[in-house]
Amino acid sequence: MPYSDTFRDHIAHPRNAGDLPDATHTAEETNPVCGDRLRLSLKIHDGRIEAARFLAYGCPPTLACGSAMTEMIEGFTVEEVRRVTRNDLVNAVGGLPTRKHHAAALAIETLHSALTSRD
Repeated sequence: MPYSDTFRDHIAHPRNAGDLPDATHTAEETNPVCGDRLRLSLKIHDGRIEAARFLAYGCPPTLACGSAMTEMIEGFTVEEVRRVTRNDLVNAVGGLPTRKHHAAALAIETLHSALTSRD
């Protein structure tokens, strides 16, 4: 399965990459099988995600999923964001080969960890 134009655009022009110095919630998760890591920082105010930033270490799908996820969640409430699924993220990057769905799963796992953390 070739990667979509949307996927390639997230790789070439990642959205919201980097650190978020005034984050209120931060999490970092690692896929124990492949070693990919994703760090997610959120600024949450009054139950709404005002800002999201990510750092990805690993395969290109991990980078694309981190980028797409931050775009998907900024401006939404925590309750709305809790309903984002791995399939939502796979669709947001224009699809992924089945063997690369672990990147979307890692992003969702990191999101849920960040929502329950407190800096």
